[in-house]
Amino acid sequence: MFLFKKLPYSSSSSLMNSICVSLILRFILLVFVSCKTMGLMKLPPNVSVPAVLVFGDSIMDTGNNNNNLKTSARCNFPPYGKDLRGGIPTGRFSNGKVPSDFLVEEFGIKEFLPAYLDPNLQPSELATGVNFASGGAGFDPLTSQIAEAIPISGQVDMFKEYIKKLQGLVGEDRTNFILSNSLFIVGLGTNDISNSYFLSHIRQLQYDVPSYAEIIVNSASSLLQELYQLGARRIGVFNIPPIGCVPFHRTLAGGIERKCVENYNDAVELINSKLLKQINSLSQNFPSSRIVYMDVYSPILDIIINPQKNGYKVGDRGCCGTGTIEVTFLCNHLDPTCPNVLDYVFWDSFHPTESVYRKLVVSVLQKYLYQLV
Repeated sequence: MFLFKKLPYSSSSSLMNSICVSLILRFILLVFVSCKTMGLMKLPPNVSVPAVLVFGDSIMDTGNNNNNLKTSARCNFPPYGKDLRGGIPTGRFSNGKVPSDFLVEEFGIKEFLPAYLDPNLQPSELATGVNFASGGAGFDPLTSQIAEAIPISGQVDMFKEYIKKLQGLVGEDRTNFILSNSLFIVGLGTNDISNSYFLSHIRQLQYDVPSYAEIIVNSASSLLQELYQLGARRIGVFNIPPIGCVPFHRTLAGGIERKCVENYNDAVELINSKLLKQINSLSQNFPSSRIVYMDVYSPILDIIINPQKNGYKVGDRGCCGTGTIEVTFLCNHLDPTCPNVLDYVFWDSFHPTESVYRKLVVSVLQKYLYQLV
């Protein structure tokens, strides 16, 4: 028999109040944590997206280049990541999250998409997606070679290794389900036209723009076919953004007024038009898949050209340093940053801010979600 001593009224009242407060705090914490991963995208009935898998460059990279000491395409140092939790730089080329993170967040999968090469990556993360992107990479093998980034072939090799690990964790049947229902995102091409063609002039000396466009599109097509053969069925392909309007190129080639470099954007538009046709062709050849061309060029251009209309004040300079030339190692702890990053379209002279990335991902998913799933 258990004997309970009756507490005085004041003591029992105080105890009950403490218990109530504790329960309320726990409930609030539970709701808060749940909301952080509550997807905003409404999927069709009986449709699920168990994971997101990303291939790409610095727009998508969440830290795969951190331990690659050969490449200059790294940003695992301040002030990068200053608006992430704890202000810790993680290898994301922005002040905070990048599109890869917002993709998993919008689907309610998790808060961040981890880099596959993150030494702290937990096996439990594999079933909900990882990131194979590498800053400096391109569709053109030369582009990745110049930047000493992980090329497409290397990113696909990591994906093959990922499949084996996933099979070991959840079995072959579940792995096949995850691959066929997950969202694959490809975001490449920016560095090809920016670095290999216009900045270094290497490809410009070898090819005119239409010929180089064919090389890029053929490489993209090969990647998409290989992903399909490896089990991907839902693939979204980001087109190339308007590189002629990033602060870096405006400074180098935009004249004294630092205008958008029209011939750069014209080249991008030509490549994008060819990429669209190729993706449409692939979609017909692989009827059991959904390969979707996703236009990021137009919404980003609108934000850059019309910053005030989109809630920003500065669209032609980045927040880091002078905002005209600083990127990767040129944007470092010695550089001051702008007073309010929310006023800026760009974080450094090449990469948008977290705020812009969030708007971009939301608008793109709203437009293409039902084509993808």
